[in-house]
Amino acid sequence: MASMKAKKKCCRDRPRCKVCPVVLKRLADAGLLERESKRRYSFDAKPPKPAVAAARSR
Repeated sequence: MASMKAKKKCCRDRPRCKVCPVVLKRLADAGLLERESKRRYSFDAKPPKPAVAAARSR
C-alpha cells in the first residue's frame, strides 16, 4: 500500500497541484484514497486520471 502526504496549505493555483490538501480530500471523499491522519493518505492503486483531473479542477 502506497501513501502520500499533503502540503500544509493550498496555493490556490489553477489547476490545483496533485498534492494539494483539497485535491486529496476530494479523492478520499470519492473513495479512491484512504485518510490515515490529518495530512497522510494511502491507496492500493493510483486513482484514474479522469478522477484526478476532476478533483484538480476549480
